[in-house]
Amino acid sequence: MATENSTSTAYSIPLSYRKMENLHIVFWLFKDVAWCMVWRPLGIAMIFPTMIISIVIAWRTRMYMSELCHNLAITIWISANSYWMISEFLHFDTVHLVGNLTYKHLALIPFSLGILILAFYYGYWKPRHQNELETM
Repeated sequence: MATENSTSTAYSIPLSYRKMENLHIVFWLFKDVAWCMVWRPLGIAMIFPTMIISIVIAWRTRMYMSELCHNLAITIWISANSYWMISEFLHFDTVHLVGNLTYKHLALIPFSLGILILAFYYGYWKPRHQNELETM
């Protein structure tokens, strides 16, 4: 939601969205702590609420390109991070795919996609829409 007064424009996040974002952080931290501690069931279980909330946040903020691009990049980052975690949990992270590339390196695909989304936003979309209300 955006509000405008006589001196500045502000973007405010509805309280229900903020609560969901805060819960998202809790799930994300549980996932990463489980990864660090090699608690496989908890780590894998936390992928689902973390991803679902991330997708919902991206959907809810789709009316602002800056929010959409950043939230999509986060969703893709979580998917790459989750794949990497699973590859370690199931011990195929160091298995060679081609040459020196291992299955863990496949996480570079979604990581790169997230970077491309942000490059699109900052390099293409934002410079062409400077007068539109955005959060970044």
